[in-house]
Amino acid sequence: MMVTFTLVALHTSPSAWAQSKTLSLETQINIARYSGIGALIRKDALDREGTPAAPSPFVIKVQIALDRAGYSVGVIDGYNGENVGKAVEAFQSQNDLNATGRLDEQTWAELEAQANGAVSYYTLTEKDISAPLNGGIPSDYAEMAEMKALDYTSVQEMLAERFHMDEDLLAYLNPETDFSKAGSRILVADTGADVDGRTVARIHVNADKGHLRALDHQGALVVFYPATVGSTDSPSPSGTHAVRAVAPNPTYSYRPDVNFTQGDNTEPLTLPPGPNGPVGSMWIDLSEPTYGIHGTPEPSKIDKSASHGCVRLTNWDAQELAHLVEPGTVVEFVEVDPQ
Repeated sequence: MMVTFTLVALHTSPSAWAQSKTLSLETQINIARYSGIGALIRKDALDREGTPAAPSPFVIKVQIALDRAGYSVGVIDGYNGENVGKAVEAFQSQNDLNATGRLDEQTWAELEAQANGAVSYYTLTEKDISAPLNGGIPSDYAEMAEMKALDYTSVQEMLAERFHMDEDLLAYLNPETDFSKAGSRILVADTGADVDGRTVARIHVNADKGHLRALDHQGALVVFYPATVGSTDSPSPSGTHAVRAVAPNPTYSYRPDVNFTQGDNTEPLTLPPGPNGPVGSMWIDLSEPTYGIHGTPEPSKIDKSASHGCVRLTNWDAQELAHLVEPGTVVEFVEVDPQ
């Protein structure tokens, strides 16, 4: 089922809009507020001058607030999209609001407490700039298997994932930053700490809606994530299963006789670990053989592309979830979210 939604952005008079362009991006984001005027701000939108619209300060703030509250939007990019609508709908449902997927005044009143200081500055360290990097990642699995690791390809990619951001947004917020220099200050999404101190007892995976809901022993929502769940050719499993184990920074076993064939590779391969591997930086193994919940090398494509039957999350969401589950945690594939 497709959720329809509209986000509301800053609405200003022409003079106020012109004045806002003189404010720093940090200030524009942190003072952005709900105005009651609807605006659909997508990546294909045009601004007043007919050029592609820049990321919206208000949408950035909304995305960060949702992330802090435990409702992931996937990558924070400053644009409206389906994953934002799903997170808004889930937040509304859990807070006894009208679950439309549209950010209205009442929903923002409930969410706004999570939005203070949405962005902040981070200073690059020597460890950041000396992190192991790959110059590029081949698409062919046989070539990947010859590499020592499938690390990030740039400091920017590494930092964007650390702060749950799209690389383009990181570049937009820091247009003149030297990312190769320790001591450089960068403006980033301040998403706060991961959810901690709670145990997930049951996970509901909804392939139709493209999301994962993790619940505690009382049935209360712990976290909500957008997810890529299977495909027509490689559907996800059905029914109820369980978490068997958690494997951080896993290698990837390619078995064309069991799963799928990639390119011309007909022999089994073991791909090295790394955030740019096929299953990203985290694997949560399920009792259904060959299936798991895992990360991805392309976080911006969550629920926008297919998987080979598994449940794919952003690396940071998979890492957070891995710390909340334990062997025996129930994983149920559902067509309708239980109430």
